[in-house]
Amino acid sequence: MEKRLYRVEEGKMICGVCAGVAEYFKLDPTVVRLVWAVASCFGFAGVIAYIAAVLIIPERPKMIE
Repeated sequence: MEKRLYRVEEGKMICGVCAGVAEYFKLDPTVVRLVWAVASCFGFAGVIAYIAAVLIIPERPKMIE
């Protein structure tokens, strides 16, 4: 199965971007959120990157049970 980057519903806080990035790189979502928060404090770049990620990264398709 191909490894893909998705926004995820499970464990999301706002739009699921950080949880999806953490899942893709096999990291703790809290670490990704902290890095994103620190980046947001310096020059507003983190906020712009987050908005871009929400628009670019697709949501994970729903699994049919």
